[in-house]
Amino acid sequence: MVSKEITIRNRAGIHARPAALIVQKANEFDSQIYFEKDHNKINGKSIMGIITLGAGYNTTLTVTVEGADEEAALQAIVQLFENRFEEE
Repeated sequence: MVSKEITIRNRAGIHARPAALIVQKANEFDSQIYFEKDHNKINGKSIMGIITLGAGYNTTLTVTVEGADEEAALQAIVQLFENRFEEE
C-alpha cells in the first residue's frame, strides 16, 4: 500500500470533468484507489464518490493505492493533479 497527499491546484476544483478523468485513469489499473478528505474515504473508481468529496481549490486529499500495480497507479493519479486536469 502506498499513499500521498495531493493538493488541488486547478481553480474550479474537482467538478464533473476532472472527476471523470480521475475515474478513467483509476480504471486503467487493477489496484484499489481511495481518496480521503476530512475522514471521508471514497473509492477512486466512483465518479459520484469523487464529486461528493466537494474538493475545491487548494484542498488537500490523501490518495491511497493498494494492489499489484500500486506504484504506477499512484504516479498516474498524481500526474493528473499536477497537470491541473489540463484545465489551465
